[in-house]
Amino acid sequence: MFAVVRTGGKQYRVHPGDKIVVEKLDGNAGDKVTLGEVLLAGDGGNLKKTDGLTVAAEIVAQAKGEKVTVFKKRRRHNYRRKKGHRQQHTILRIVAIGDHKAEKPAKAAPKGGEGPKAGAGKSAAARAKETAETTADQHEAGDVVGTPTESPAPSNAKAAGAEKPAKKAAPKAKAASTENAAPAKAAAKKAPKKK
Repeated sequence: MFAVVRTGGKQYRVHPGDKIVVEKLDGNAGDKVTLGEVLLAGDGGNLKKTDGLTVAAEIVAQAKGEKVTVFKKRRRHNYRRKKGHRQQHTILRIVAIGDHKAEKPAKAAPKGGEGPKAGAGKSAAARAKETAETTADQHEAGDVVGTPTESPAPSNAKAAGAEKPAKKAAPKAKAASTENAAPAKAAAKKAPKKK
């Protein structure tokens, strides 16, 4: 089953189990969200009625998009303004469309018997960073539909200039040439015309 939903002024085609990146929605990771504006729904080639149909989703993470630089300039007026912007996004996992639910993959049993929940001793910031890293990995693997949300900041190797190609040596300056110089005044004077 698929559905086309509208949220944040954009439309998304979703299936149960899909992960999508949408405009910021209120809530924390793990909260349930209902997308009520379903424009189209169907199963294969058969369309279904959308009256009262809702799409249930779960918030995976709150993240930021890539940095966009806004630069304004008025030439000859000494006016320059530079601002950066990172759009707030919410990563959603579609749980169900109407009464069609996503199939859950079987989870492997934790090693060493029953242990504490993963990340139980970590701070909220550490858990959020770990979630952002896993979603970035999912983007690279193609599991998440939409734009990647990893940080566009350069790594230490890039900052050190390790990836920049070596600069070529500047060509040697040529000796001053007089080919295009103006002629001397004495040579420029012409003899008076004869009548």
